[in-house]
Amino acid sequence: MGNGETILIVEDEKAILELLEAMLLQLGYSVVTASLPSRALALAKEHDGLIHLLITDVVMPEMNGRELARQIKALYPQIRLLFMSGYTANVIAHQGVLDQGVQFIQKPFSMQKIAARVDTALKQQ
Repeated sequence: MGNGETILIVEDEKAILELLEAMLLQLGYSVVTASLPSRALALAKEHDGLIHLLITDVVMPEMNGRELARQIKALYPQIRLLFMSGYTANVIAHQGVLDQGVQFIQKPFSMQKIAARVDTALKQQ
């Protein structure tokens, strides 16, 4: 499915981070992982080449996913975004963390579901 596009995953729960990394590698993507937003920003600054997609948890230590996405987008203006959370999209939207129309996936998710969401996010204009 993937064509080697680089995906940055930011997730503070180690088991979920490792599972998502394994899924995306199996789907043919290049993956960079971080367990904290500060580490993700450092990796993004050091990375050679494009980062095509940021997949970030919405609720994390240090800063929320929306703020992280804003800072990563300043480094990579063309980057696509996919937010994930154990909370429903409605709950998160009501807290003002996500804007209407953003790509979102609720945890837990299947390989099939993440494959489809990543594909949609990468194709988004």
